[in-house]
Amino acid sequence: MQKAVRTLLLTTALFSAGTIAARAETPDVVVSIKPIHSLVTAIMQGVGEPALIVEGGASPHTYALKPSNAAALQDADVIFWVGHGLEAFLEKPLEALGGKATVVELEDAPGLEKLPFREGGPFEAHDHEGEDGHDHAHGEEGHDHGKEADGGHAGEAGHEGHEHGAFDMHLWLSPDNARAIAAEAARVLSEKDPDHAAAYQANLAALTEKLGALDKEIAETVAPVKDKPFIVFHDAYQYFEHHYGVATAGSITVSPETMPGAARLTEIREKVKTLGATCVFAEPQFEPKLVNVVIEGTDAKSGTLDPEAATLEPGADLYFTLMRSIATSLRDCLGQKG
Repeated sequence: MQKAVRTLLLTTALFSAGTIAARAETPDVVVSIKPIHSLVTAIMQGVGEPALIVEGGASPHTYALKPSNAAALQDADVIFWVGHGLEAFLEKPLEALGGKATVVELEDAPGLEKLPFREGGPFEAHDHEGEDGHDHAHGEEGHDHGKEADGGHAGEAGHEGHEHGAFDMHLWLSPDNARAIAAEAARVLSEKDPDHAAAYQANLAALTEKLGALDKEIAETVAPVKDKPFIVFHDAYQYFEHHYGVATAGSITVSPETMPGAARLTEIREKVKTLGATCVFAEPQFEPKLVNVVIEGTDAKSGTLDPEAATLEPGADLYFTLMRSIATSLRDCLGQKG
């Protein structure tokens, strides 16, 4: 008799738990790239796990959507992506989704610092004409690193007119922007899933505190090498540079979709010699031979930076590992004695 009663109580408890779980079902969330996925994962801890589109060592600049990605997008309740200027491969799939998913373009998140693309001087012209049917026209004047045009929001009229590409889209490489992205993710998820709103907001508070500590740590890491010029593979680091005051002298290419020609490589090599750039940094997704060509005949050393976390495992800790790895790579290469 007692056994029968225990069985009945257990069955009732399991049924009640299942009813509660069904009532508080977590939305299906899809995120485009690893750094953003990391921040959203931190917001969803204890509630659910977002899916990731650009996995492994792939780059959003050159990614081709897989059938499994398309299925995930089709089933999603919420989709987070940076925007048209970064994940161009998502434009048509997102248009085809219909009205099921809440699509969040994080370049529009409140509180973001937006910096215009840099052109001229050490940065080659940024010309997207003919790419994916878009004509992204930019001014010919160079932008001094760290300088904001009109308070960092110049070109928004062009954005409102769907002329994408006016801003550098590597927004996550500033801890201030990471906080803004996390806050927007928490807001959207709380509205979409009010049963877990308290959890999302608690996770946001914890993440914000951790980002503050990370910010101080990185500032201390790069402080000894802030004034040493260096060259990067593509112009992905403007937000990191602006926030921490490090001294990029230029990039081998602005758009990694288009590899630089021999004349461009010669120009960069001469700039390395002229400026006395200490390091030239490759990226894991792209051809490292180009960096070897650039430093040939100079005193510069080579290193690797990974702005899109190609070599890192996805998860809530990825963003912190990514930012620390950039800081330590800069310190270790730029701090070497010649």
